[in-house]
Amino acid sequence: MLTTFAVSGYRSLVDLVLPLDRLTVVSGANGTGKSNLYRALRLLAAAGEGRTVGAIAREGGLSSVLWAGPESPGRGSGQGTVRKRPVSLRIGFGSDGFGYLADLGLPQVDPARSFFTRDPEIKREQVFTGSFARPASVVIDRTRAAVRVRDGGWRSVPQTLGPGQSVLLDLEDPSALPEVLRLRHGMAQWRFYDHFRADRDAPARQPQVGTRTRWLSDDGADLAAVWATAIESGHEGPLASAVADAFPGSHVDIDAADGVFRLLFSQRGLLRPLTAAELSDGTLRYLLLCAALLPADPPPLVVVNEPEASLHEDLLGPLGSLLAEAARRTQVVVVTHSAALRRALEPRGSAVELVSSGQGTKVLGQGLLDAPPWHWPSR
Repeated sequence: MLTTFAVSGYRSLVDLVLPLDRLTVVSGANGTGKSNLYRALRLLAAAGEGRTVGAIAREGGLSSVLWAGPESPGRGSGQGTVRKRPVSLRIGFGSDGFGYLADLGLPQVDPARSFFTRDPEIKREQVFTGSFARPASVVIDRTRAAVRVRDGGWRSVPQTLGPGQSVLLDLEDPSALPEVLRLRHGMAQWRFYDHFRADRDAPARQPQVGTRTRWLSDDGADLAAVWATAIESGHEGPLASAVADAFPGSHVDIDAADGVFRLLFSQRGLLRPLTAAELSDGTLRYLLLCAALLPADPPPLVVVNEPEASLHEDLLGPLGSLLAEAARRTQVVVVTHSAALRRALEPRGSAVELVSSGQGTKVLGQGLLDAPPWHWPSR
């Protein structure tokens, strides 16, 4: 389970260290950095697949995602000042197993001679055990191109890494591979869900070829396949309970013909079941959340952004129960605008409220001594 998420220099997240629980609810007013937190978590997941550089480039490059304010918020206006520290975007997490952090900086290329002026460079990486990187807990340490691994004592690796290569994907040292593979495997299984489509042409409304499916895709296209997998593996109970809680007397069936799957929703008072194409936007989104949060084989981490979007207020109670049930089986992070949903979940997990006064995102009530311990290595 992740215990700490840390980010520095990413949009409004100037320097944030967030404690994570089995169920963590993140709320705050508009403009306080909730969406930035969700994006930063996704960026960290991309690191597990060696896609950090590409993910940042698609956001416009490092210059577009960096904090746009003064280097030291709160110390004057910042106008006319000279930056004293290296330009840096840093992300990392700690856990009850292995943790990881990365420090990304500006590319050292000549804009007149290179096509890749938006590619950030990885300056530092560390793989460690526990909730933060201590000297005794670091097992892999990368400084620019040079890598060393702890093998009894520290040993330098003959391989050098390019500025866009990561120890998580490109390190070939045999003694380091078990730790790297375990870490990368876990990060690759994190799942993120953000504003499911429910328009007429939404993938979830269309019949789809189905196979056994562990987790719902980002666009919800395999909704029926995920549900069918839960039914066939004997794990339909939580899904059925979540549907009955939100829509009393209703249940979901799956029709499979020649490998094409359709979800059928039977509702009290109707003479026939409705297909996904006929469901209201709110009903479809709720069923998508059920499949995302209660698959037969839960992933280690599920992050959902504004799950209350387009749901009637009567569904917020069942949604809270759905999220709490999911947290019994996996770690869940919920980013929400809804005060009602936060109140429903607060007794069942940890609640974090983000605030901002124009000097970067902060955790309400978190002082210097309240934040989880965290250490960024120097370059």
